[in-house]
Amino acid sequence: MKAHQAVHSISLMCRLLDVSRSGYYAWLHRKPCERKKQDALLAAEIERSHAASRGTYGAPRIQVDLTELGDAVSKKRIARVMREIGVEGVTRRKKHVTTIRDDAATAAPDLVDRDFSTTGPNQLWVADITYVPTFEGHLYLAVVLDAWSRKIVGWSMQDHLFTDLVVEAFDMAVAQRTPKDVIHHSDQGCQYTSFVFSARCAEAGVQPSMGSVGDAYDNAMCESFFATLECELLDRVRFRTRAEADRELFEFIEGFYNPRRRHSALDYLSPTEYEQIHAWAA
Repeated sequence: MKAHQAVHSISLMCRLLDVSRSGYYAWLHRKPCERKKQDALLAAEIERSHAASRGTYGAPRIQVDLTELGDAVSKKRIARVMREIGVEGVTRRKKHVTTIRDDAATAAPDLVDRDFSTTGPNQLWVADITYVPTFEGHLYLAVVLDAWSRKIVGWSMQDHLFTDLVVEAFDMAVAQRTPKDVIHHSDQGCQYTSFVFSARCAEAGVQPSMGSVGDAYDNAMCESFFATLECELLDRVRFRTRAEADRELFEFIEGFYNPRRRHSALDYLSPTEYEQIHAWAA
C-alpha cells in the first residue's frame, strides 16, 4: 500500500483489501519486535563472516565464526537468516581428470591403501595435479598436502605438464618441512613415475607411494582439496590470463586456505591454526 499511495488513496486501498485505516497506520508505525531487531544484527554478522570467507561459508562455518565472537547462535537460525537475506555457501563440484599414465614406467607400491590417518606432521603427504582454464590456455597446478593438517606445503604453477611441475612443488614442500621418512602419495601420472621424480624422492629420503589407476578414492584427500578449490574459486571466476590465475591461486592457497579456511575435519580450525595448536603433541 505504501508503494502505491501515490497512485491510489489509502482509503481506497484499505477498503479494497478489507483492512481499517487505523489498523494500517498502526502497523506502519509499529516498531520492530525484539526478534526482528536481533535477526537484523545477526544478518549483519552473517554477511561479514560470509564476505571474509570470500563468499564461500555456509551455516556450519559461519556458526563457528560467530561462536568465536561470543555469539551463541544455533546453526538452524543462521541458516534461516541466510535464506532470508539471500546469502548461501558454495557446494562442491567434480574434479577434472589430468592424469596421463606412462605404461612403460614402474609405479611405486601403494603404502597408504586409502588410510590417510596420521598422528603428526610430515608422516604422509598427498600430491596431485589439476588444470585451471584461462582465455590464454590452461595453467597447471601441482600441490603437496600434509595429511595431518590438510595444509598445502608445496605447490607449483606452470603452463605445461612436464615433470618439473611436480618436482618444483615437491622441492618447496621439502624446503619448508625438512621431513624424515615421510610418505609421498600420488596417482600413477607420468610425472610421478618418471625417473627424475623418483631420483628426487630418493635424494630427499622420501618414500614414494602410488594408488591404483583411475580410482579417485586412492588419493581422496588431494581430490578433496581440488574439489574445494573448484567450488570456492574456479567455478566462480573466469581468468583472462595465466598471470591473473597465478595471482588468484596464490592468494587462495596462502592468503585464505592455509591460514584462514575452516575445516570440518580439523574441528573447524584452519590448517595453520591446527598446526599451531597441536604441534606440541606431534
